[in-house]
Amino acid sequence: MKIKSYAAMQAGQALELYEYDAAELAAEEVEVEVEYCGVCHSDLSMIDNEWGISQFPVIAGHEVIGRVSALGDAAKSKGLKVGQRVGIGWTAKSCQHCDACINGEQVNCQQGSTPTIMNKGGFAEKLRADWQWVIPLPEKLDVASAGPLLCGGITVFKPLLMSNITATSRVGVIGIGGLGHIAIKILHAMGAEVVAFSSTPDKKQSILDMGADEVVNSRDAEALKQQAGRFDLILSTVAVDLDWKPYFAALAPKGKFHTVGAVMKPFQVGAFDLIMGDKAVTGSSTGSPGQLRSLLRLASRADIAPQVEFFPMSEINKALEHVRAGKANYRVVLKADF
Repeated sequence: MKIKSYAAMQAGQALELYEYDAAELAAEEVEVEVEYCGVCHSDLSMIDNEWGISQFPVIAGHEVIGRVSALGDAAKSKGLKVGQRVGIGWTAKSCQHCDACINGEQVNCQQGSTPTIMNKGGFAEKLRADWQWVIPLPEKLDVASAGPLLCGGITVFKPLLMSNITATSRVGVIGIGGLGHIAIKILHAMGAEVVAFSSTPDKKQSILDMGADEVVNSRDAEALKQQAGRFDLILSTVAVDLDWKPYFAALAPKGKFHTVGAVMKPFQVGAFDLIMGDKAVTGSSTGSPGQLRSLLRLASRADIAPQVEFFPMSEINKALEHVRAGKANYRVVLKADF
């Protein structure tokens, strides 16, 4: 069977219409016909080989919403049905038998989990993943905007689970972009007190409308100083190096500074910034299938929807340049039109 896709043939090049031969469906695999696919900065990183792991041609796309079109023999008994609407995020495969997988931490598979992009991703008419990574969608979820929950959403949801965030927690979010705006919506739904740290004062009202209780200008040194000792968790979603010291000072006793932004420079933190107050610096990647299911249930129940712009997939290069230029109105989603 041949599958149509949009692929980068070399690093940094515009994507081309590319048709490839799909192998016979493996026993554990599920084939999904793509309806929508979000565009994430990680797609750009893989297309540009920024991390040095890309294998060309690259078919990116890992925030997929679609319908099951075929089931491998072993996947037929796992509760999924042909025609069912599902989602696929960053991960497509894990070994299912190592200690991490058995403990429900499949994303940390000791055999090495396989990213969806390296398994031929969702900028295509169809893609495949092992059944456990094919996440059933709750009926009330808005399918058109749900794709970014499968990467951006789970990336900010997992730290909240790791830090046992509740309705009594105080949480700061640094960077209100594609990740940060989803974090605010999730935290608001959980009932936590949420403060946004933003360098764009013009966004203040829109950030409050998302559910933030307060917006702090991250360029205002005095405003940052006034946050000292306040937060149980500060979640950083930015990928640029900042002066982190005021944020470590803003942590309450036993508070955590948690990064999900891929900052390429080492964090500069003094030992006493952590020792005084039993504070910690942590990080995390994407989530497990169980965590993905939990997030989608919460999003369905609390009406959490990423703020998105839509492009037809046939205009994928236009959409990618829109994201590269920082013009995306939080997230971009492609609608399949093969």
